[in-house]
Amino acid sequence: MTASLDLTADPVELTAALVDIPSVSGGEKAIADAVEQALRAQAPHLEVERNGDAVLARTNLGRDSRVVLAGHLDTVPINDNLPLTRSGSGADAVLHGCGTVDMKSGDAVMLHLAAGLTEPRHDLTFVFYDCEEVEAERNGLNRIERELPDWLAGDLAVVCEPSNAAIEAGCQGTMRIEVRTSGTRAHTARAWMGENAIHAAQPVLRRLVDYTPRNPVIDGLQFREGLQAVRISGGVAGNVVPDECVVTINHRFAPDKSLAEAEAHLREVFEGFEVKVTDGAAGALPGLTAPAAAELVEASASDPVAKLGWTDVARFAARGLPAVNFGPGSPTLAHTKQEHVATAEIRHCADVLTRFLR
Repeated sequence: MTASLDLTADPVELTAALVDIPSVSGGEKAIADAVEQALRAQAPHLEVERNGDAVLARTNLGRDSRVVLAGHLDTVPINDNLPLTRSGSGADAVLHGCGTVDMKSGDAVMLHLAAGLTEPRHDLTFVFYDCEEVEAERNGLNRIERELPDWLAGDLAVVCEPSNAAIEAGCQGTMRIEVRTSGTRAHTARAWMGENAIHAAQPVLRRLVDYTPRNPVIDGLQFREGLQAVRISGGVAGNVVPDECVVTINHRFAPDKSLAEAEAHLREVFEGFEVKVTDGAAGALPGLTAPAAAELVEASASDPVAKLGWTDVARFAARGLPAVNFGPGSPTLAHTKQEHVATAEIRHCADVLTRFLR
């Protein structure tokens, strides 16, 4: 039986209803069914499309501009934090449970807007997608981009990921590399006959320790780069001089740097060593000078900040849309057993976006 959602309800109560529908990545069918059914029944002004376990809806009012609002329906695995619980009261009320922050409160705000804004100033597209919390190739936005690319077109994208109810503009890029050192195996009783590859990695670690990251200001926002060893592997046995060592390094770079520039920079930092790029994703420039983005900032009545992680705003930016993150809850609570969101932040985000779009 499909769960029933009341899209006219307070977005706090809509959040609670969504949280109590388990939707771990790959198991989004039940929540997608509920969202689709609610939109078709309660938002007749919207064109609704189902794509796998993603649900899309949009107005077709012929407005001069279009805003895309996006949120994923999946969560990380449940960690003894369902069903939803509550604490506090009034302005201090809090919802606790898997998905409260990442990101069913953001989805609830989107559904609230989808049902309530029948004559928005901008045409609107709502994208509720699957498999964001797993490997990138499974992300539902990839499938939508292949099969329904026009549904991702617009003049501004708002990804309702948790952002402490503040506008986080753009996002950093990320690149992962492996730096490899080699040696010669020998018995540790005759270590002088070998060359230790782990010892040979010492200059790699020294370069990391001595590294000074850039902290550029872009469109008035402070970004902070970083270069960190995240794994080191090597060794054969407890009595063998190792002949190989691999240091895995993650580079977070500001969005004024391309993937190619990031790779060139890393090869320069680790010149003289074998470097292999294993993963990379470009960042997104803030794009706050775009008219719709400027309107959103004005509606928020607060100063935007730089997004220091990577989010799906980068996917929209790659399509030519300025994109921001704006949603209730603290990103630091995402994926934790203690995940919770203040109800005041849910209502604040709904109010700001209503003011912007109405």
